[in-house]
Amino acid sequence: MTDTGSASDSGELNLFETPFNIAATILAAVSLLLAIAFLWQGYQEMSLLFVGPDLTVLTGLVGGTISLGIAIVAWVAAVYMEPGFDE
Repeated sequence: MTDTGSASDSGELNLFETPFNIAATILAAVSLLLAIAFLWQGYQEMSLLFVGPDLTVLTGLVGGTISLGIAIVAWVAAVYMEPGFDE
């Protein structure tokens, strides 16, 4: 059998290999922190990041779910995106 040499088969995540991977990793980290902030402040029924509207448990869950979805999509893009077709 021959090895195709795919970047995802190498066992390394390569999160900081290209500028796209770096930006997607940063977006995933920031979105994850924002999801945690939404969930926590919704649970405590606080205002969003001390400047926004008051959150309820439901609005905290909605904001946290959307932010967590963005974080997951950005992380998957950062892990599996290859450098390009020219290489």
